[in-house]
Amino acid sequence: MVNRVLIRIKVVQLLYSYFLSYKEFKVESPAENPSRDKKYGYELYMDLLLMILELSGIRVHDTERRLSPIHGLALNKHIHQNQLAKSLNSLTELREIIVKNRADLSDFDSVIPSIYEAISTLPAFKTYSRIKKPELKDDVSLWLSIFQNLIVKNPAFMAAARKNPRFTLAGFTRGTQAIERTLSEYGDNRSLLIQARNSLDYALDKAYELYLSLLALPIHICRAEELRLDNARHKFLPTDADLNPDMRFVESPFVKALTRNPEIAEFLESGKLSWDADDDLVSSLLQSITSSEIYTNYMANPGEHTLAEDAEFWRQLFRNIIISSDALDEALESKSVYWNDDLHVIGTFVLKTIRKFGTSQADGEDIAILPQFKDDEDRNFGPDLFMSAIKHYGEYKEMIDSFVNTTRWDSDRLAFMDIVIMITAVTELLNYPAIPIAVTLNEYIEIANAYSTPRSGAFINGILFSVINHLKEEGKLLKN
Repeated sequence: MVNRVLIRIKVVQLLYSYFLSYKEFKVESPAENPSRDKKYGYELYMDLLLMILELSGIRVHDTERRLSPIHGLALNKHIHQNQLAKSLNSLTELREIIVKNRADLSDFDSVIPSIYEAISTLPAFKTYSRIKKPELKDDVSLWLSIFQNLIVKNPAFMAAARKNPRFTLAGFTRGTQAIERTLSEYGDNRSLLIQARNSLDYALDKAYELYLSLLALPIHICRAEELRLDNARHKFLPTDADLNPDMRFVESPFVKALTRNPEIAEFLESGKLSWDADDDLVSSLLQSITSSEIYTNYMANPGEHTLAEDAEFWRQLFRNIIISSDALDEALESKSVYWNDDLHVIGTFVLKTIRKFGTSQADGEDIAILPQFKDDEDRNFGPDLFMSAIKHYGEYKEMIDSFVNTTRWDSDRLAFMDIVIMITAVTELLNYPAIPIAVTLNEYIEIANAYSTPRSGAFINGILFSVINHLKEEGKLLKN
């Protein structure tokens, strides 16, 4: 029942929330009304952050104007494109410096090669190089050792720093201390990742709960009408209509079939949700139903209604009155932050389920409520897509950025939701060979149209089209 359309929406929403909160490293802000020492200290601090990128083989300047000082040196595969450098490279503060070509490490060109070559002599590096799959915390430990042993105490590095006319010794100390603080105080976001991953499961569980809750709603509406009719019978001066009401709505064959359904009965008994406490909502829906043309035509039709006729009646009520009700919208908002976004998709499954009841040959006894997931593959689709998008975030974002037309768009100023949508789409393209390319494209363009800016759909379509062609040319995408 929780189909891949809804799963994709949930994955994008929770990735967006996760990446907004996620930041291993926090760049310190410049001081207000800074002294000369503080000014230079902050300048050196930013240079040192950029130096980590340069030593890791990540471009920090226009290579047509200046080659990296480590160009031509033997590649140190252990620190090349390491996780710490990739994480720093994703920080807005550093990306702005790089994109706007404000990075200038030329004062350190003479010392960077010797630092790079000396890294492999450190005891910390030898320990690091034996780790099969280094984690971020391992990178942090290594780089702290690099700074403490090869930079802060390096006379050649000090001499290079003095080339800056704004150099002060106190500022030098402030800058090196700031870089050590940034590395030492990193957060690896394990708890944030666990929370986000659990939130995805919870959101999908709540979507299924909404499906069952909506199917249970006709039972409560009919009970409310039955109570109203009973009260009318016992009023002081009942009319003939009060004493002999038309009970066909209350005795709905479809609602009786729902009441007998074991899945619905179990859900109601679980106490997860009961519309009993929502008298105002149920009364509002009942009033809208009984005053509608759908109800009038239904009750004007003589004789007992078949289950097929009754199911079609309720399908029309859901499609035209219940799902679009403002009262229902408000009630759902108060019960779950997820449900208003889910209502449109879940509503389609409710309509399909009602139609199934109309085809029953055994008063609904042969109709089963849709399961939460079609199969284990669908059950695992969301979590796997979510975790893979996180794992490859930096790699896929770099690929996407390379296809952004910088004469029209600044890749660092794109709507962040667009970035998340495209990363999720690329993740699906590369990791799910059975899903056709057109399906993936259409689904994520629809998500962009619904959840991002008015121009996002067309923009994302263009970027993903370029990414797909690139991946095909490289032999990484083989499906059609």
